[in-house]
Amino acid sequence: MYRRATLVSALLVMSFTLLVVQIGLHMHEGGYEQAAIRQSQTVVTAGTAGGTIYDRNGVPLVNRSTAYYAAVVPTAAAVAEVLPHVEEMTPFLEGIRSHAPFCVRVDTDAFSDPDILTLSLPDRSDGGTLAPHVIGYVRDGAGVTGLEADYDRLLRGEPDTASVTYTVDARGNVLEGVAPVVAPATQYRAGIVTTLDAEIQALCEAQPVEKGAIVVMDVETGDVLAMASFPTYDPDDLAAALDDPDSPLIDRCLYSYSVGSIFKLVTCAAAYRQHLTRFQNVCTGKTSVSGQVFRCHDWRGHGPLDMEHAIVWSCNTYFVDLSTLLDAALMRETAQDLGFGTQIALTSSLVSSPGTLPTMQDLALPAEMANFCFGQGLLTATPLQVTQMTCGIANDGDMPLARLIRGQTDDGVHIENEKAPVYAKALNRNEAYFLQGLMIAAVNENPNSNAVPSNCFAAGKTSTAQTGRYDKEDAELCHGWITGFFPIESPKYAVTVLCEDGGYGNDCAAPVFRAIAEAVTARDMAG
Repeated sequence: MYRRATLVSALLVMSFTLLVVQIGLHMHEGGYEQAAIRQSQTVVTAGTAGGTIYDRNGVPLVNRSTAYYAAVVPTAAAVAEVLPHVEEMTPFLEGIRSHAPFCVRVDTDAFSDPDILTLSLPDRSDGGTLAPHVIGYVRDGAGVTGLEADYDRLLRGEPDTASVTYTVDARGNVLEGVAPVVAPATQYRAGIVTTLDAEIQALCEAQPVEKGAIVVMDVETGDVLAMASFPTYDPDDLAAALDDPDSPLIDRCLYSYSVGSIFKLVTCAAAYRQHLTRFQNVCTGKTSVSGQVFRCHDWRGHGPLDMEHAIVWSCNTYFVDLSTLLDAALMRETAQDLGFGTQIALTSSLVSSPGTLPTMQDLALPAEMANFCFGQGLLTATPLQVTQMTCGIANDGDMPLARLIRGQTDDGVHIENEKAPVYAKALNRNEAYFLQGLMIAAVNENPNSNAVPSNCFAAGKTSTAQTGRYDKEDAELCHGWITGFFPIESPKYAVTVLCEDGGYGNDCAAPVFRAIAEAVTARDMAG
């Protein structure tokens, strides 16, 4: 009813305005949005487009849809044809009152009247933006966060407009017989090319994670293929995000958390360096160090264990007992080699927390050393750090440093200034092989594992990290983790899933890992 009333009003205004034009009672007074360049020309513009942010395959991550604008010479026939397709009535009515060519947003580019010319511009945010924590958002023509802010000068350095230039008389009336000049927007195709894979990013964002993060990286290059933080937010509705108690504006991929049993892989690497891989113990459900009691997650105990089965069953007391034999300096050095305690700078603003690595003074306390060796205590790390570590293990010890930006482009096809991957020597080859074997066993030799894909072989390690916080029922809140890689015969993808306050890693994170591995493998097999 409201739209019908609006249309009737518009037609009345149109009829009156055209009548006034026809009898020549008014001189051209301007009043339309676009200014006349000189007396003989009038330029109508549709707006300004910014440069594009692409995924690794040239798929736009912004500017993904097209917005249409009609440049209209307000004849009776032109106004009648364009009216049903107008999306914003106010500028349409103002355009009619101006008695001069005007531009209005419409829902189609199919017009037959020669006094209607269609211009198109990319619609930067179409309500379904992928990777909003990475891309960021724009306000008042400037990037505010994420890549939009980091590359603001490149993306919006030169205004890219779509326009129509008309030849007019002294009164502003369009001269017949002189064709208007259409200048389409083209520069928006230039921009930056990221390492993200739009398909994998969308897959990760569709996973049933309430709070947490998913990171996917290319094992060989360190390219970040997906970074999904939960809950997400709508860049066009920041008020809702600010009011949300779950803080959706936080990029949890870059935020540090208690790590838990994933860190046992680092402990095993240190044990390898100290020739302690044959260490065995008997888990009775608890053990003590310097009078402090440490309990296993299985109060019944696991019985006799070697290192592989301690990883498979994620036995805490095994690693507490192992801590009494490990050299603290070597243990800490191994953690540093694998990226713990070090920031990862993807861009100038997308920088991961360094996390927390206990000092040597901290580790002088036997109880703190024990906590450290099974991933608890002072230790924290980010999902991005953990995924980079997994790349190092899967890539035979050469740990690629995480990379988000491939380079720049002028046309969305050719990439300029692309740099080669950079590596850190995290492990020697035999150390990496040893850890790979442990991760393969943790997934494939545990009959209770929820991480086993149906169409490929994968390796991984889960965590259930204690937080020291409790819910209303006095149950401790724990972060559920998994990190792993696939396929094991030729590792290509490293995936880390964090479920903040999600409980057991095998229950909340492992099924997500499995779903991602299955979907990505199916895609790759399909070609």
